[in-house]
Amino acid sequence: MDLSIAIEREERDFIRALVRRERWAQQALYEQHYPTLMAVCLRYTGSEDEAMDLLHESFLKVFRHIGKYQTGTSLVAWMRRIVVNTAIDQIRKNTRRRTEDLGVAYDISSPDPDAISQCTEQEILAAVQELSPTYRAVFNLYVLEGFNHKEIADNLGINESTSRSNLVKARARLQEVLTAKHYRYDR
Repeated sequence: MDLSIAIEREERDFIRALVRRERWAQQALYEQHYPTLMAVCLRYTGSEDEAMDLLHESFLKVFRHIGKYQTGTSLVAWMRRIVVNTAIDQIRKNTRRRTEDLGVAYDISSPDPDAISQCTEQEILAAVQELSPTYRAVFNLYVLEGFNHKEIADNLGINESTSRSNLVKARARLQEVLTAKHYRYDR
């Protein structure tokens, strides 16, 4: 019991230091959570430079709004939500709204399902980064963040059917890219 009170008090003191914009606290927060949040950023961007820009913009928002964080909840989950929302905001700014009919979507099945399962994490990330910004966003929000198509449509300003269509196309493109890369390595 005393340990949990001490940990909560320590977290509260750390958050207060962040609210006061103390550099040591900001640096500690950045260094501790950089790897986790950079991995999220890489999934939403097309390059490491874009991911770094997204990460820095997200940390600025974290520092600006740290007073809204509720002590005792998951700080990393709160910051992750800021990163995802910042990525969504950037996608909205940078992507033209396109409406595509779900009937246009197609599904590609691979005769060799083991090809993709043998890909490394880096190969999968590189393939995700090759997707168009909209496909990448829909794929990440649906598959990795657990959003439903209505939530994705609302966040990105597209139709639900467009979200579904983009997810099908993103998966097909990923399968195509990963299967082609794996096929080249096996030859």
